[in-house]
Amino acid sequence: MRAGVVVAAQPGVEELAVRAEELGLHSFWVNDTPMVHGDPFVALSLCAKATSRIRLGIGVTSPALRSAPAAASGLASLNALAPGRIICGVGTGNTARRTLGMRPTTAARLEHFTVALQDLCAGRPTEYREGDRLHDIRFLHAGAHVNTADPIEFVVAALLGPKAAAVAGRRGTGLISFGLLDPAAWHALHDTRRHAAQGTPRDSDSHTGSRADSYVVTLLHLLDEDEDPHGDAARDATGHLVLSLLAFAADTLPFAEQLGPEEREAVRRLLDRRGTTATAPDRHTKLYPNYLGRIAPQDRDLVLPSLMNTLALVGTHDDLLARITTLEQAGVDELLIQPVVDPPTEMAQLAKLLT
Repeated sequence: MRAGVVVAAQPGVEELAVRAEELGLHSFWVNDTPMVHGDPFVALSLCAKATSRIRLGIGVTSPALRSAPAAASGLASLNALAPGRIICGVGTGNTARRTLGMRPTTAARLEHFTVALQDLCAGRPTEYREGDRLHDIRFLHAGAHVNTADPIEFVVAALLGPKAAAVAGRRGTGLISFGLLDPAAWHALHDTRRHAAQGTPRDSDSHTGSRADSYVVTLLHLLDEDEDPHGDAARDATGHLVLSLLAFAADTLPFAEQLGPEEREAVRRLLDRRGTTATAPDRHTKLYPNYLGRIAPQDRDLVLPSLMNTLALVGTHDDLLARITTLEQAGVDELLIQPVVDPPTEMAQLAKLLT
């Protein structure tokens, strides 16, 4: 299985990209969460100039965050700096929208956005609508400004929902999912994508990058000899993933109601600690600061073993290889880790394990 890394945009991110390339990792992604992290297009521009081989991904952008012309311009500009090395993840904006106190967009709008990006980044015209005004648009000056000659790979973000996987099938894109380590769920997503792709006409010049790979974002923690798999070190390494799920549950009552009693109690404690409620209009301002950042020691008790095991890969060398093998057999092509405690060391462990 291939290996990659996902980070937040911040000064010095290009140094991590260089190190990832030196370690032989396949891809380097930057989050697109505007009110939480820095801008991924700025960060990846630095990474593009500092590297020569590693693929560079936006993980992920959304029509609820950026217009198609703006997003396509950013992608094609990156493609001019790193020809043929750009990956664009697209999604409904689940996290990035919630950090604004808003809801994600629809699968239909996501598909229109994906079509527009595929068209524009391939140098083709596309329909662009604002209100009741509809026009065909295209890049008016390519060449040195933007690169529409080399393909950009597109992937659609999906958790368990079939709608996003169906979009991927109709548009011939790959899939990316956060913390989805259940092989059965991956089989279901791939089945949905294949079914949606059947009979879908796509011309030979679709220029989507002709890839339909699957990526899973998780965290890998290799246990030392006799280390407690649920001790402080493991909780610190995986806590940002667990708290991200608890924050989502605290912000989404229907999801929280599907959790078990212990997990629902953790959601309640998180809300109490952040001084908000599940129905407070401004709860997003309390739940999402430091989102996907290193957790505070006082929050370690919220990092439940059940959620650690669900969202992250924690174990011995043999344990990790066994779980990764099952994911590969389920059709996952690349394992992306999202490290926060010690990214260079965690990337090196990943590279040693998989490359």
